[in-house]
Amino acid sequence: MRVQARARGVWHNGAMSASAPTPPLPRGCEPACPGCSHRRLSLADSLRQKQDWLERRLAPWRHRLEAVRSAGEAARLGYRDKVCLSCEWRQGRWHIGLQRRDAVLAIPDCPVHSRRVREALGILLGVLPPPEHGFPLAYYVQSGAQLTLILKTPRLPGTGWLTATAWQALREAGIEGLWLHLHPCAGRRLFHRSGWHLLAGEAESVDDAGCRYGPAAFRQLIPSLHRHSLEEAGGHLAITPGDRVADLYCGNGAGLRRWTRAGAECIGVELSGDACRHAAHNAPAATVLRGTCEQRLPQLHEWAARRTARHLLYLNPPRTGLESAVTRWVSDEYRPARLAYLSCSAGTLARDLALLETGGYRVTRILPYDFFPNTHHVETLALLEEN
Repeated sequence: MRVQARARGVWHNGAMSASAPTPPLPRGCEPACPGCSHRRLSLADSLRQKQDWLERRLAPWRHRLEAVRSAGEAARLGYRDKVCLSCEWRQGRWHIGLQRRDAVLAIPDCPVHSRRVREALGILLGVLPPPEHGFPLAYYVQSGAQLTLILKTPRLPGTGWLTATAWQALREAGIEGLWLHLHPCAGRRLFHRSGWHLLAGEAESVDDAGCRYGPAAFRQLIPSLHRHSLEEAGGHLAITPGDRVADLYCGNGAGLRRWTRAGAECIGVELSGDACRHAAHNAPAATVLRGTCEQRLPQLHEWAARRTARHLLYLNPPRTGLESAVTRWVSDEYRPARLAYLSCSAGTLARDLALLETGGYRVTRILPYDFFPNTHHVETLALLEEN
């Protein structure tokens, strides 16, 4: 069931209803956990708050803003299949969860985490060695079926703790690859180029859309909503064979895969080396460049100038939004006939939309998505075309 928020009330299959009563905390939820600011709100009230927030932040385009798309009540729990958790050895055991003040708040049974995350975490909590055994565990990172333990050490520790029984239990929980990543300075930057050690299983997995991904992959959390956003973007771009599509911040190539299959000639840019490798596999007909989009502007300019064809653009930048040089390239040089911009920050989206409108574009629709239920976060797809 899709639930869509409006400015007043909430739509349930086309019928207006009043706010639902405030639900109790879900079973397994740690009361002190700061992770989900909307967990005491009903779905209706959570969506309403997100809608109101977007109407304020995107006020100049309020008349283009549609209702928040949600996967429904069932998707509010058990959806987070990608996590990054802090680790701390305290009182003779590992605490794995969220950093709160000066200590890690353990959340082994977090109901927002997927079954795969909860089961894998429970198994490892029973077998991981303490720091004095050369195991300075700093972070637990899981991306779907790929699980990584980040250690603040340059030396590979012993792996006797990973018994055949423990690995079999992890496999049954849905883990396909178990990694150690050695990074003495892990913190704001979790990964660096070296330090990867595959302890067991396969080095990559395949998601519900048939795309390969690795342990450091960025993946949207609710596949049904992600598919819907790509379908809406593709419908707006209206790709025909021979069109040229630039997909900036392309991740593991889920969008590139769609655009090339529609007959477009595509180029993608992504900073993560892991994501670039998988994007090249998932969309073999596309050209994939590694680096920031600003760094790759010379190659993008050369690619766009090779032949005359209709230019289209898909954007999915980080929270910081588009680099200013990239915005200028879009408006002054590439000049796509249509573009789709998926944003995780309404603030930077508003900034970039204003700049794109100054550059000769107009916003036709804005579609919000509840990719992060129980939190205040909301992602937004903006569709634009040339004036």
